[in-house]
Amino acid sequence: MKSVPLNAYPRTRVGRNSVKKVRTTARVPAVIYGRQAAPQNLEVITKELQDILHHSVSETVLVDLQVEGDARPKRLALLQQIQHHPLTGKALHVDLHEVAADERVTIMVPIEAVGEAAGVKANGGVLEHVRFKLKVRALPKDLPEALHVDVSHLEIGQSIHIGEIKAPEGVEILGDKGIPVLAVAAPITEAQEKEAEAAAAAAPTEVEMLREKKDAPEGEAADGKAEKGGDKGGDKAAAKPAEKAAEKKK
Repeated sequence: MKSVPLNAYPRTRVGRNSVKKVRTTARVPAVIYGRQAAPQNLEVITKELQDILHHSVSETVLVDLQVEGDARPKRLALLQQIQHHPLTGKALHVDLHEVAADERVTIMVPIEAVGEAAGVKANGGVLEHVRFKLKVRALPKDLPEALHVDVSHLEIGQSIHIGEIKAPEGVEILGDKGIPVLAVAAPITEAQEKEAEAAAAAAPTEVEMLREKKDAPEGEAADGKAEKGGDKGGDKAAAKPAEKAAEKKK
């Protein structure tokens, strides 16, 4: 992976309000960490970061970091993680992982299918990405931006597994070799679509039934608490028939 230059500046302001102020100056808060030195708060220019991401296949980018006023002129680092605003997509924070040129590092790289699968071209099959990214380990200079996998030979029902992908020189692909990465599935027929729609329409829907507690014990409210004066009212109602019967006997 070819490194690209990125300028950074020490950040002394920390905390939620301070971070918001940093963003108003067209800069993005950042932090760099690694084995070389203690973590350091930084800020990078938003435009420079956007340009780098625009020309990159993924957000994992190797950068030659130049920090203003730093004793070391350049520091090799990976854009490890970028937090984005959920609505605008703007970068909110950047994590940088400082690495050494002779240190093997592990990252996730995207999978890119090359060619048109035979099962798709001839029989209308569907190419499925079972895995969109794979974990690889290599020296920084050997890290690939993506893994390109030729799928032109795939027929319907066939797949390519991790163990079948040829890694670039100096790169180790990690993970269970038997896990499928790309596959060609049979096309969905019109009858299958109608059957799926019918099954979805016939599926019972859960309806929440709300009802009052009408079976509360005598002299007790629906919430389980005794009503004030409930017993007295009950005794008076029961006493009236008894008093009338006594008067008739007299």
